[in-house]
Amino acid sequence: MLTLDKIYHASYVLKNVVRCTDLIHAPLINPEAQVFLKAENLQITGSFKVRGAYYKISQLSDEEKERGVIACSAGNHAQGVALAATKNGIKSLICLPDGAPISKVEAAKRYGADVCLVKGVYDDAYNMAVELQKESGATFIHPFDDEEVIAGQGTIGLELLEQLPEMDAVIVPIGGGGLISGIAYAVKSLNPRCKVYGVQAQGAPSMYNSVKHHCNETLDSVSTIADGIAVKKPGDITYDICCKYVDDIATVTDDEISCAILSLMEKHKLVAEGAGAVSVAAAMFNKFDIKGKKVACIVSGGNIDVTILSRVITRGLLKGGRSADITVALQDKPGQLKEISAIIADLGGNVTSVQHNRANEGMDVTGCFLHIVMETRDYNHIEEIRKALTNAGFKIVRSMN
Repeated sequence: MLTLDKIYHASYVLKNVVRCTDLIHAPLINPEAQVFLKAENLQITGSFKVRGAYYKISQLSDEEKERGVIACSAGNHAQGVALAATKNGIKSLICLPDGAPISKVEAAKRYGADVCLVKGVYDDAYNMAVELQKESGATFIHPFDDEEVIAGQGTIGLELLEQLPEMDAVIVPIGGGGLISGIAYAVKSLNPRCKVYGVQAQGAPSMYNSVKHHCNETLDSVSTIADGIAVKKPGDITYDICCKYVDDIATVTDDEISCAILSLMEKHKLVAEGAGAVSVAAAMFNKFDIKGKKVACIVSGGNIDVTILSRVITRGLLKGGRSADITVALQDKPGQLKEISAIIADLGGNVTSVQHNRANEGMDVTGCFLHIVMETRDYNHIEEIRKALTNAGFKIVRSMN
């Protein structure tokens, strides 16, 4: 049974193992609220997951330690289990979905784990881990649906209440629900007035749907850049805790997540993965009523795959109005490109790509399409450029931003 005493005990056990991560004031996230960032992306292993994994493994008997441990993970739990097992002199085997970022797979190996890649998503890796556990007799370290794992994650709640005693709300990412369950239990036990909000990716809303429909549901599929929270089914323990202690749950789109990742990098010099940035996205796009409130956002991890980082930044620029993509219909005659370039330049836009197309279905025989990608300041700047082009007699046939 999860208790506040167990969370305090976890805090004692973890005292010399994990970092008490900084709580960073972030006034640029949402100017209408006082937003603070709990930087678990700067935790050892780059994620909060080591808290629950280490506490769980520390409580195993000598006999259980002798048989080793097995776990499944979308990536971050793997690193936490691998590090905790190695520090305790225990063998570890981790099952990961084959789509897990290479950086997370390699990190688990570096921390000392044997890795088994499983075709599919997290839930498929879970099923494989359960099968292998039965064969080997190793102890299964669940990534979220375990009271000792939840207690380890709950130590973040204790730290938050010490760092920001007057906190009005905390916004927490949700995958399977271990992190928010621990934080919600700790925070609500010690400060019932504080709101606890959860956030999921729109492409993986398992807990959101389950709580909304009052039944623990399994999604048919998940699809999101937030791979760390791409979970088809919440835990049974975490579902019950969320129903009791979490005030509200919202979802954010991949574009909103990308915008949050970009904002954290550019304005606060923090690198967050998709799962770690969903709380910030919720604050940025006002998914909850936080106006005038002191709010802590849990940046739960920073293990982003660098191979997709450029794509995430591009999406973030588009979502934030920092980049625009327009197509203009022209008469194919000299001087048109020069005139359009002059209008954009005079208004401070920076053209990064131009494509001139004379052969397109639906185009006038004497016409052409000019596709332009440009850097802009914000949505108002984009609209200013659009109006200037229209007023100059140019026809915009397509616009993306």
